[in-house]
Amino acid sequence: MIKNYVKIAWRNLVRNKGFAITNILGLTIGMICTIFIFLWVRDEISFDKFHKNHDTIYQVMATRDFKPTIFTDPNMVLPLAKALEGNNPQIVRAVVTSHQESHLVEYDNTKLKKDLYVASEEFFNMFTWKTIKGNPSEALRDPKSIIITQSAAKAFFGDADPMNKMVKIDNQQSYKIAAVIADPPGNSTFKFDFIEPFDYTSDYVKNRMKEWTNSSHNVFVQTTPNANIAAVDKFIDKIKHDNSKGDKISTYYTFPMNKWHLYSEWKDGKNVGGMIEYVRMFTVIAIIILLIACVNFMNLSTARSEKRAKEVGIRKTLGSDKKQLITQFFFESIILALIAFVLAIGSVYLLMPFFNTLVSKNLHLTIFEPFFLLGSLIIILFTGVVAGSYPALYLSSFNPVKVLKGTFAAGKSAVLPRRVLVVGQFVMSILLISATIIVYQQIQHIKDRSIGYNPNNLVMVPSSSDIDKSYAAIKQDLLNTGLISAVTRTSSPITEIWWKSGSPDYAGKSANGDIIFSGLNADVDFTKTMGIKVLQGRDFTKTPGDTAVMLINKAAVEAMKLKNPVGMEMRYGRKFTVAGVIDNIVMASPYDPVEPLMIYYDPNSSSMIDIRLKNGVSPQAGIKAMEPIFKQYNPQNLFEYQFVDQEFGKKFVTEELISRITNIFAGLAIFICCIGLAGLASFTIEKRFREIGIRKVMGASVQQLLMLISTEFLKLVLVAFVIAVPLTWYLMNNWLQKYTYHVGISIWLFAAVGVLILLLTMVVVSLNTMKAALANPVKSLRSE
Repeated sequence: MIKNYVKIAWRNLVRNKGFAITNILGLTIGMICTIFIFLWVRDEISFDKFHKNHDTIYQVMATRDFKPTIFTDPNMVLPLAKALEGNNPQIVRAVVTSHQESHLVEYDNTKLKKDLYVASEEFFNMFTWKTIKGNPSEALRDPKSIIITQSAAKAFFGDADPMNKMVKIDNQQSYKIAAVIADPPGNSTFKFDFIEPFDYTSDYVKNRMKEWTNSSHNVFVQTTPNANIAAVDKFIDKIKHDNSKGDKISTYYTFPMNKWHLYSEWKDGKNVGGMIEYVRMFTVIAIIILLIACVNFMNLSTARSEKRAKEVGIRKTLGSDKKQLITQFFFESIILALIAFVLAIGSVYLLMPFFNTLVSKNLHLTIFEPFFLLGSLIIILFTGVVAGSYPALYLSSFNPVKVLKGTFAAGKSAVLPRRVLVVGQFVMSILLISATIIVYQQIQHIKDRSIGYNPNNLVMVPSSSDIDKSYAAIKQDLLNTGLISAVTRTSSPITEIWWKSGSPDYAGKSANGDIIFSGLNADVDFTKTMGIKVLQGRDFTKTPGDTAVMLINKAAVEAMKLKNPVGMEMRYGRKFTVAGVIDNIVMASPYDPVEPLMIYYDPNSSSMIDIRLKNGVSPQAGIKAMEPIFKQYNPQNLFEYQFVDQEFGKKFVTEELISRITNIFAGLAIFICCIGLAGLASFTIEKRFREIGIRKVMGASVQQLLMLISTEFLKLVLVAFVIAVPLTWYLMNNWLQKYTYHVGISIWLFAAVGVLILLLTMVVVSLNTMKAALANPVKSLRSE
């Protein structure tokens, strides 16, 4: 029986090649989009799942309530992990690490900047990393050992055995390579080349292990299965407050590893999502695109029902029941879906390198993986059943007596459902196009926001102790090149905030609340180099008195409600005087309001040397002039540099990626719609071919015939537009509300999208109508 169903289905598809090709093309494109989205979503939701203990690993976080401002802080004190171990039966182990940092690593004549973490002894027992050589857990117990990844080992030693080789970090401490591990996979939160142990015998670490107020590390705990997390949180909070009596603003708790990647955004102390929003959005887009392709199949199948009516009538007369006919039509749609899926798989393999470049991932397709085979079966069956459901039920319901008598008007009862499906297609298409434009407008709106400094022609060079010692000479030599207009140095990049704390004490400070301040150290010519406007007072000068002055930004003045800030005394450990007020500068997320900022004068140390090129100087010429100067004074380190405009642009990477992907998928959705529209128009014209001939004989012009056929489709587009506009506005307005600075949704945007869809409809329908309108009416009427 099944063999017979397949044979008949295949013959029908071969007999109606135009119908089959149109549907296969639409379904193939829909499936290609679905598979790519499926691969991207799977990668996003698989983050950190390769760790054996991922269900029981948590990061310790803090909610710091400065009243009214609340922020979430992952930074913890160094001794917290040790204090948690062995003191609670629900905590299996605790680990403390540094933040990821880039360091200069040297072996013989090879010097490379590599990323590393400093980690405590239980790091490799808590987290799962594939061991290649050695014993990583034992290596972390030796402060003179270090663990290296495969790719880093290849970079330094080629094919030679890296074990027991000595590498030097930052021209200071030498370490013996005691273990080699595989590189962290692409879906890992941790990215590193080396893992370095804490040296608990050093004076620095000994002092930090007694420090319960300076938070600058990550702390992780592994719990027992089914642990009472609320009780664990309460225990951690108690341990921290028992050792830090002055901490009145913080509440400590755990955040599960399974949420680190997808739920990484926080606002006012509450988790507000993150990448999970885009995962959901693209899942919906995949379903929409596949549904649009399925609707094409439904419409074309019902539109050509007249050609299948006699077949159904004869088969019913010969004894076929409705169930058999439904099964037959389902087999046809599933075979089409299967053919489309095979073509989609081949296309995905061909397009995979381009898609990986687009999404900056290393995705791959393994067709014999059980998870993928199950997903493939679901896609094929979903597409076949959804696409074939309405045609199967509709065609199998034909009355054989009416069909064989010739009194059955096939297609009339399908007109309304078909129109509903076409409207649904265009609603989804208008929604996708409008959403894509709004996402683009939002990104451009944030990019056009004033950031308070000039990122163009601004270069950052990582500092070092040697650079700080020779800073005055380096600055003078840079200025002497004639290519550079200003130089300063700072404790962090201008594009990042490395330090937050409560506000300094000042006259009039409220006793009931505090203000979260960002902090920065800088040298003279800070505002000149950065291109920051001084609103009141002055910048730092080289006078000895500047060691006791600070700059604050406009947001700080407003938060502290100061009327005359210049000259005011502030106390932050010691006394400072406000020397000047600067404009707000965007250092953190460009999507958030600027926080209060205090800047201290520091003429002795830095993390970045900031260099302003003169107008008209090419970046290449500027870098060429800088490099020999830094190599002269800092020969032990690599010369590295960053362009501030490029670093600032990285803040938009996720949103721009989402925008690019939605652009492509929205375009493909429209293309699938046009394929279906073209097929539907073709069948409509075929049914009305004689009517068109008669109208031509009666004197109708080509333009009138075009409008006759187009009007029906244009009405459907207008109905779709009326439905899609409020739906799109509601969904996108909710999306925009998560941004403090966001665009408004203009009615002209919807007008432009509506005109675009109408034009596309006119073009597609007209191209199909033109052939019939220009044909000789004799051909269509000679049999009458």
